[in-house]
Formats: sequence, C-alpha cells, structure tokens
Amino acid sequence: MTTTTPGPDGGLSRGLLLLTSVATGLAVAGNYFAQPLLDLIGRELGLGSTSAAMVVTVAQGGYALGLILLVPLGDLVERRRLAVSLYAATAVFLLVSATAANGTVLLVGTALTALASVGAQVVVPFAVSLAAPAERGKVVGTVMTGLLLGLLLARTASGALSEVGGWRTVYWVNAVLMALTAVALRRFLPRLGGDGGGLTYLGLLRSTVVLFRYEPLLRWRAGIGALSLASFSVLWTALTFLLVRPPYDWSASAIGLFGLVGAAGALTATVAGRLADRGYVQIVTGAGTLLLLASWAAVAAGARSLAWLLVGVIVLDLAHQAVLNSTQNVIYALRPEARNRINSAFTTSFFVGGAAGSALTSVVWAAGGWSGVCVLGAAFSAGTVVLWVLERLTAGRAAVKAPRTEPAVPGAHRPPSVSG
Repeated sequence: MTTTTPGPDGGLSRGLLLLTSVATGLAVAGNYFAQPLLDLIGRELGLGSTSAAMVVTVAQGGYALGLILLVPLGDLVERRRLAVSLYAATAVFLLVSATAANGTVLLVGTALTALASVGAQVVVPFAVSLAAPAERGKVVGTVMTGLLLGLLLARTASGALSEVGGWRTVYWVNAVLMALTAVALRRFLPRLGGDGGGLTYLGLLRSTVVLFRYEPLLRWRAGIGALSLASFSVLWTALTFLLVRPPYDWSASAIGLFGLVGAAGALTATVAGRLADRGYVQIVTGAGTLLLLASWAAVAAGARSLAWLLVGVIVLDLAHQAVLNSTQNVIYALRPEARNRINSAFTTSFFVGGAAGSALTSVVWAAGGWSGVCVLGAAFSAGTVVLWVLERLTAGRAAVKAPRTEPAVPGAHRPPSVSG
C-alpha cells in the first residue's frame, strides 16, 4: 500500500506534524488526569483511599497491555484506520468514566481508556514513517514534545477543570477532544499500511519479542530508555512528598503548577532532534545521560533551596528528553517494515522502567527521605551512562568483525546495518 505524500519532498507538512504532536499529548494525558483528583473521586463514589488509588494502577496496567497487544497491529493493518479507531474508542471509554455511578464502573472505564490510548504509540511511528529521512529527528522531537507536555500538564489541567465543574468535567472535556482528534486524523492522515509479511496476529506478537534477539541496538536502547524514565519517575513521584513538607508547605494546586517547570525542559526536545538530524545522535545520547546524572546534584540541593530544585528539574527533564529523542532516532532506523513492533518492544520496556521507578520511590522515601530518593535517581541515571558506554564499545567491536548474515525476523526485512 502506498503513502499519500502530505508535505513537500516526501516530508511531513507543518500542519500534520502539529496534529500528530497534539494527538499524542491528548491521548497520554488521559492516563494522568485522575492522579490529583483521587480524594474527590473517592468521596463522591464512596471509595477508600486504597480503592481510589487503584484508578492509577488500573490505568498503568491497561496501557501496558495496549502496548503489547495493540501497537504491533500497525505493522499488520492499515495504520490510519487503526489510529482513528483507537482514538474514537478512547473517547467512548472516557464517557464511561465520566458517567460512572460507582467505583467498579470507573475502574472498567479507566482500564479500557488506557488500553485504547496507546493510539498515541501508533501515531508516533506513523509520523516518523511520513517524515523525510533528513528531518526524522526534528519530527520525533516535536511529536514527543507533545507527548511529554500531555504527561506533565495533565495534572495541572485536571485540577483546574475540577474547580470549574467537579472531577467528571475533565473526562467530559477529554472525551470531546479525543473525538475531534479522531475526526481530524481520519481527515488529514494519509493511508499507510503494512501487510505484516503475511503474519498472523500471534505471529506478529511473537516476532515483536524476537526483535530483541536479533537487534542488539534495540536491547541497549530499551535498557537506556527504561532507566531514564525510572530516573524521571523517581523525581516526579517524590516531588509531592517534598513540597507538602517544610520548608515548602505547598498546597496541592501549587504542586500541580510545578508541572509547568517540567514543561520548560520538554520544549527543548526539537533541539535534540535537529542535532540528531545533523549526525550527532550519539553525542546527544551521551550528553543526555551525563546531564541526567549531574541533575541529581542540583535536585539534592533542592531539599532546602527552591532555586536549585528548579534548576535540577529543568535539567533532568531536558536530559531525559534528549536521551529519549536520540534513542528513538536510533531504533526507528533499524527495520522500517517493523517500526510499530519495534516501538511496542521499546515502549513496553520504557514504561516498565517508569513503573519500577515510581514503585521504588515510595519505599526509599520511607527509609531514607529526600536524600535516599536522590541516591536512587542518581543510580538509575548512572545506569544510563554505563549502558551507553557499553553500547558504543560493543558497536565498535562489531564494526571490525567480518559481516555475518542474521536470521530474518518474520515480516521485517533487514535493512542495511544501522550503527545509530
């Protein structure tokens, strides 16, 4: 199936790039709206604190299942239809949550919404496929900026909307926005499909796992991405614990606004993308991992200094985005015919790292406070440096060896070797 060219020279038009960026941000945001509203939801639906917290857990589980079970379908079916279907389904499931009369219905709506919201991870490789090779880094940076802004600003938006019309308002508003996005994607995205090389659905899922075996760069980059998101999650999970206590004593609404600080770092993603397009992708990764580690010194000093805390948060977010952007540039160049499966494999590892970081933060905070949290975050960051160095060393050794034929992954024809 051929692709309709949406922009000049086979590239991605500015309008379509903006649409895909906004679409990814809106889809991801839906999984974070409930976090600052758990108390309101619990009181209205008669849920205890543990039951209310299950809303967040169910959202994470549903998203993980979607990454594994739905994202690879982009290599098997027509991608525009898949993306539009997932966005439309997300809108419907948000309405289930908006009208929930009890906790059970809310949990079901949350799980289904999270499952379908992986449409964002179909749109990301879609945009990469439409981009001209020379501007792939810029496209990845712009789209992922939208995704990260959606993640960071979701809490701020939900808090503001709940003040207007209660906790259900954010679900109603997001449902309308997702429905409009589905219409826009149907109208403006070109048809783009992969036949999956004749694979069955089970064969498709199996080949996703097999990619880890035959793509060493995917293995290294999945590890780097997982540790980077773990470090990122440690910070944003622990910030609330720090800011509600002296010397800060901030209110919940003020803490929610702190997401705007992280957004400042996210807006630099296109710079990393442009550097990658100029052939500096490995320099971007290396610098990003080192900055990620260095940022924790400023974050640690932020225990009693707002200025240092602001510096640390901005640098950490900037570094995380640089690592993620450069990593995606590397893995998306591996096997274009299997781009959705590669994205599924990578993002599953990526979010597992984030979940592990969040889970460990609560334990470490209880035992070691802010100092312990900073050691944990720095340890994850140091891991990204180590993996990047090992990747470069193994890539150098592989380059001096005689070429060898690698077994083909079903439905994914091997392109020329990619060193990243």
